[in-house]
Amino acid sequence: MPITSKQRAQLRGLAMSEDTIVQVGKGGITDNLIASVDAALQARELVKGRVLETCEFSPREVLDELCERLSAEPIQVIGTKFVIFRRNHADPKIELVKSKKK
Repeated sequence: MPITSKQRAQLRGLAMSEDTIVQVGKGGITDNLIASVDAALQARELVKGRVLETCEFSPREVLDELCERLSAEPIQVIGTKFVIFRRNHADPKIELVKSKKK
């Protein structure tokens, strides 16, 4: 189930206080990077990353590729930073706001 705009806004607010834990450099999107982001998403659900100037991809391209390969939700891209979210159904860490039903 895709997240709503209110939930995305909530996650953007939470991401402001998060530290950048993933850096993508000249190596680009490697299997090691995928594994480390996967482990971080499993542990935290919300991951903030940064694309270095030496990377051949734009932050949006990196975010889209990671989301596709990890079945995650893109939250935002600002400058060189990006935020990615994936719900941990077994042990949820973040309580998302409920969407209103009409």
